[in-house]
Amino acid sequence: MAKQLKVNSPYDGHLIAEIDLHDADQVESALETAYQLAKNPDKALPAHQRIEILEKTADRVQAKAEEFARQAAEEGGKPLVDSRIELARAVQGIREAAQSISQLTGHEIPMNLTASSMNRMALTIREPIGVVAAISAFNHPFNLIVHQVIPAIAVGCPVIVKPARATPLSCLNLVQCLYEAGLPKEWCQAIVCESSLAEKMVTDARVAFFTFIGSGAVGWKLHSKLAPGTRCALEHGGAAPVIVDHDADLEDALPLLAKGGFYHAGQVCVSVQKVFVHESIVEPFSKKLVELAEKLVVGDPLDEKTEVGPLIQEKEVERVDQWVKEAQNEGAKILTGGKKIGTTCYAPTVILNPSDEANVSAHEIFGPVVNIYSFKDRLEAIERANLTPFSFQAAVITRNVDTALDTAKRINAATVMINDHTAFRVDWMPFGGRKASGLGVGGILPSMMEMTEEKLLVFRSKLI
Repeated sequence: MAKQLKVNSPYDGHLIAEIDLHDADQVESALETAYQLAKNPDKALPAHQRIEILEKTADRVQAKAEEFARQAAEEGGKPLVDSRIELARAVQGIREAAQSISQLTGHEIPMNLTASSMNRMALTIREPIGVVAAISAFNHPFNLIVHQVIPAIAVGCPVIVKPARATPLSCLNLVQCLYEAGLPKEWCQAIVCESSLAEKMVTDARVAFFTFIGSGAVGWKLHSKLAPGTRCALEHGGAAPVIVDHDADLEDALPLLAKGGFYHAGQVCVSVQKVFVHESIVEPFSKKLVELAEKLVVGDPLDEKTEVGPLIQEKEVERVDQWVKEAQNEGAKILTGGKKIGTTCYAPTVILNPSDEANVSAHEIFGPVVNIYSFKDRLEAIERANLTPFSFQAAVITRNVDTALDTAKRINAATVMINDHTAFRVDWMPFGGRKASGLGVGGILPSMMEMTEEKLLVFRSKLI
């Protein structure tokens, strides 16, 4: 009898569902099925069929968006108001993939420029890379699966997806919509298994592309074990620094920064975490951020009024609380929060001037905590912001375009938001971290490009 996985609510622990865990034989069967499919060009799905399947999938997800949003909120803890936005983005992302298939084009390589290249014509085409293996995270349980699975389907790669064990139901919902839209089941297989089997799957030589969203420790470990030739994309976390200069429009910026810091209880890879504020405005900035934090409704993610839900596990609540207490003991000032709410939630917390060595400064918090650091010299603030090994999304708040551009040039980040929070994202934009924050570029079309390879064709004819 198959082992069972219990899916429980991170808020109050109630049992949501029990599902079968896949065993080693089933993982092997999935790999071999996908591999045989990938290596046989006669079984490829034509572009028009993939477009039709994706459009129908988007229609099905849209029709069930409220049901799926509630499921995602229940199993992942993101408040319902935000889970609804996630589902709307998922629908848009699926349609984006269908529309982007037409952009998978090659280009002409000039010939006849030398005597040796005469009578030749060359062009490139893009081909699916092969079997895609995907491991996903809990924090956006539906839309992350969209970003890893849908590009593979769009380009014609068979894909095997392993969702986070905390949030498998959203993944299964999307895969079922793909089947209902006409996708043959062998093109997308969902595997819910132990971590050891997931590692065996993604490091298998039959996997051509590995896409991972999750912790850096796990991602880089798996990266080091990939079979020779396997390509990959890794999306980890960051510390999301923000530089708020003396001329910032606080009335405009503060609600954005509060949303970016406390959205999904800070469990977002680009959550606002480290805010460097010019000393001339640090007092009003801090006061207003505290006011905004204290107004947030914390609790049941399925309650329409909830703005901050639980952390995914009770041990994460304990870790965040320990880090906050550590910063306080080392001299930081807790302006608000700094306490557990029950065993699963944590109060939105604002910390003033923790040390650069404290865990809340040096590591990704992944909790509802925002640090404020007072600065006199902007360049020194940027140096402090760049101390961490992360490089994902950052922001600068200023009315001065020269300051904005100079800060964007100097700060270590793959993306710099100007007068916006660090967690902004639309699904067609390139998205990915540098350094310890990841490898490769996400987003619908960027992922589709990474899941294809360019092939050069050279024609020789006396008539050319």
